[in-house]
Amino acid sequence: MLVDLLIAGVLITFYLIVAHFISYQLGKNRILRKQKWDLNICCGKTDGGGINADIVQHKELPGFRLVDSIYDLPFEDGEFEAVLCSHAIEHVDDPKRFYAELQRVGRSVTLVVPPLYDLAAVLHIMEHRWIFLTFRKEHHTLPAFVRLPFAETFQKRFGQRNRA
Repeated sequence: MLVDLLIAGVLITFYLIVAHFISYQLGKNRILRKQKWDLNICCGKTDGGGINADIVQHKELPGFRLVDSIYDLPFEDGEFEAVLCSHAIEHVDDPKRFYAELQRVGRSVTLVVPPLYDLAAVLHIMEHRWIFLTFRKEHHTLPAFVRLPFAETFQKRFGQRNRA
């Protein structure tokens, strides 16, 4: 019985690691390399090839722009042809409002979200606020989403952790 539980634990851990690697490393990088992104919003440490913008500068990136608010971006209507928002919308307070702002500044918006098979990312209660109900990573419309249970309570008590 104990050996069976240990084997199950190892297999589950292996699945979580492999699924996250496939989703976050391989899938995200494939989308990022598909083209030059005119605006890479909430860029973190990733260079999208055009303007890289975020509310915090995590590292030196070419074309970096610091923005005060993701809900009121300092760009003109339709200023960008291709906008990339990768692994950011699951962190925000209001995904619909943020997506509307991305549509305002970009003619084509690509969202990269944690797919449901990547349980380690989907259920990351320390960082994420929303679960996107999709098995795909790449979207050109806002996928359906639900609030991540207990995330708001947890983050109010301990703070929302964001990677720097």
